[in-house]
Amino acid sequence: KRQRLAFTMAARPLVSVFSLSGDKAGETPLPAVMTAPLRPDIVQFVHTNMNKNNRQAYAVSIRAGKQVSASSWGTGRAVARIPRVGGGGTSRSGQGAFGNMCRGGRMFAPTKTWRKWHRKINTTQKQYAVASALAASAVPALVMARGHVVDEVPEVPLVVDTSLEATKKTSVAKDVLAAVGALDDVEKAGDSKKIRAGKGKMRNRRYTMRRGPLIIYKSNDGVEQAFRNLPGVELCCVDRLNLLQLAPGGHMGRFCVWSQAAFEALDTIYGEEGKRIPTSSMANADLARLINSDEIQSVVNPAKSTIPLYTVKANPLKSMSALEKLDAFAANKRRMAQQAGADRAKSKEAVLKKKRAARTAKKAFNAQGKKFIAQAAAQGDVCADGFTVE
Repeated sequence: KRQRLAFTMAARPLVSVFSLSGDKAGETPLPAVMTAPLRPDIVQFVHTNMNKNNRQAYAVSIRAGKQVSASSWGTGRAVARIPRVGGGGTSRSGQGAFGNMCRGGRMFAPTKTWRKWHRKINTTQKQYAVASALAASAVPALVMARGHVVDEVPEVPLVVDTSLEATKKTSVAKDVLAAVGALDDVEKAGDSKKIRAGKGKMRNRRYTMRRGPLIIYKSNDGVEQAFRNLPGVELCCVDRLNLLQLAPGGHMGRFCVWSQAAFEALDTIYGEEGKRIPTSSMANADLARLINSDEIQSVVNPAKSTIPLYTVKANPLKSMSALEKLDAFAANKRRMAQQAGADRAKSKEAVLKKKRAARTAKKAFNAQGKKFIAQAAAQGDVCADGFTVE
């Protein structure tokens, strides 16, 4: 037999028990399941899968879009090879048929009734989700965040005397809810009744309405008949707690009105002899409080006041010393190239001076030649008057 963890609490908070007139009639300890960890991820997952198990199969007709005689014209006629309606004398003849892209054709991938409609869910996950939803129903902030009107409710969770289960008249049930401050939530649900948008209004789902209180009882001595006609009010036996009622829409924090017998039965249903109560991974999830506690602060290293200075890594493409550590030959080659460049820079002035002197001498020589030619041309033709040869 699997070992069960024992949940023993030295002292549990006491929850007030109210009479049908709204007066405090006693106290009862908070069930251990109300301290279960809140896991909205598990609740949402289980609710999503559970909600799929009440769907009805639907599908289009297997003959939809195919109730016409059509065949392809084949190739060679410069038209698509889609099947076409035969015959003549009407605009329908020659039109495409059967395909999902055709007017009057079937849909793409016609739906079938053998789709996988239902989902299996792990029993441990279902129990964990119900325990989390029960624990969330005892947190006033979550109940209010879900939209319930609990401003006049004296205490959450709200526990009423077991005589609630013997209520048989709806008028008496309204008086009881008014006495404990829960009637405001019923009126809020009744005022929210609206006609549904869409085609659902034609399919026996004409109205939508918000959820009101959930009445949880131990034995039905008339309580079902008394409360079932109030708008938004739902009833559930404590032996058959349903996640779809405890967390509608997958949102935890349903406002629950417990009978004392049902509330005390939770310790029998959950615990050592019943279903296992999930435990938190951390006993204290307040990380800031844990980190700043004396126990941890006494062993951690003190805060460092100075920032360590790190030398910047030298780039071998720019730093000669860094390159020399990696490759001495490449460093020497670069050093020689730099020296050669420096030598070229030094000798550049002398080379330029020599070239300029040579260019100046050449210009002077050319100018002397041009001067001689000009003087010779100024004398005129020496043979103009003739000459004699002796």
